[in-house]
Amino acid sequence: MAEQARRLIDRRRFILAATGGATALAAPSLLLAQEAASTRRNVSSFRTHEWRDHFDTLGNGIIISDTTTKVLQHWTADGETRIYPTSVPLTDELTRRGYTEVVEKRENPSWAPTPSMRERNPEWPPFVAGGDPTNPLGTRALYLSWQYYRIHGTQDTRKIGRKSSNGCIGLYNEHIEEVFDRTPVGTQVKLI
Repeated sequence: MAEQARRLIDRRRFILAATGGATALAAPSLLLAQEAASTRRNVSSFRTHEWRDHFDTLGNGIIISDTTTKVLQHWTADGETRIYPTSVPLTDELTRRGYTEVVEKRENPSWAPTPSMRERNPEWPPFVAGGDPTNPLGTRALYLSWQYYRIHGTQDTRKIGRKSSNGCIGLYNEHIEEVFDRTPVGTQVKLI
């Protein structure tokens, strides 16, 4: 696609140069606008981060979750990196930003709403067992050093790529299972 756009621009430059006149005077700005438009269409909606911009060492690994672009980057201790789409909190008031770490890992975690969730949604059940298809934590959860904050899976795949959580970072179940297997307790985490 980029090669095709480049050839189209090069042909236009040639035609404009060959014909001269007033058209040639407008050509540079026209070509730049066309070039910018073709570039904009090909740019991804999220940006990647370098772990060195946020941490001094790689340690056991690093997770950076960007709540603006709804993407999680995970580096293992050997430097391998992967990127995953996420769900993020509904509002800025529902999440924290900053440094934390993975303090516990659970397969098929049970779930209970936090006190503030119970206030906002009194109709929610007081407890959902792990493995239950209605469990909002999905199949795996990484517990952070902040009380009530998790990186977890979700049964509701419509939430991924949206502001839809009550504070946690959600991933597709198959993605959290991959991150879970590659993440030891003690992995550094930053939410930005």
